[in-house]
Amino acid sequence: MSKILFVMTGADHWTLADGSKHPTGFWAEEAVVPYEAFKAAGHEVVVATPGGVVPVVDRASLAPEVNGGQEGADRIAAALAAMDEIKRPIRLEDVDLGAYAAVFYPGGHGPMEDLAVDAVSGRLLVDALESGRPLAVVCHGPAALLAAVREDGSNAFAGYEVAAFTDAEETQAGLADKAKWLLQTRLEEAGVVVRAGEPWAANVVVDRNLVTGQNPASSAPVAAEVLKKLA
Repeated sequence: MSKILFVMTGADHWTLADGSKHPTGFWAEEAVVPYEAFKAAGHEVVVATPGGVVPVVDRASLAPEVNGGQEGADRIAAALAAMDEIKRPIRLEDVDLGAYAAVFYPGGHGPMEDLAVDAVSGRLLVDALESGRPLAVVCHGPAALLAAVREDGSNAFAGYEVAAFTDAEETQAGLADKAKWLLQTRLEEAGVVVRAGEPWAANVVVDRNLVTGQNPASSAPVAAEVLKKLA
């Protein structure tokens, strides 16, 4: 079948407003669930990170309380351990977009630290958007859209409708008052139209070739939308 590019954060922390480093990385469910869906459909997955560093999972995303109990947590952990592609990522700087049928960005707070200001990722996003191939981004992954700036200084996603982790969810998670900036607010300041759903409920927004999901619960339906576009 086709190859799907997973662009993942290389950060293991998120710098808060007071300068402290909040341990993070990628959110397990947001990588595992789409990965399983794409592989089950016969697609190959290639992981890329800034500098080719091995991505770090946010340990909080492996807890029973965010995985429907211990059984769900064990399943996610086992599935993550079996994802060999995560253990041998390629360098984001070496990606040839033409080799991939779709591009997917999982979330976690990590993208707030690195992908939000990564010019290489930003150019890749602009190219993917303009190519018409499916481009999917979940939860805090849309932080990467902030780096997708054209030569005239405008954001390539301005005017696009998206779902992204909301300021309300960040508040309920207990980190909003500690953050340097909030994702929903910053996206809206860049001209991106955030269509917020109920906190923690699945919410997927499709605008042309762009597929976005609000939170971990949106991971599965985002993957399903990508597969529909690839069919």
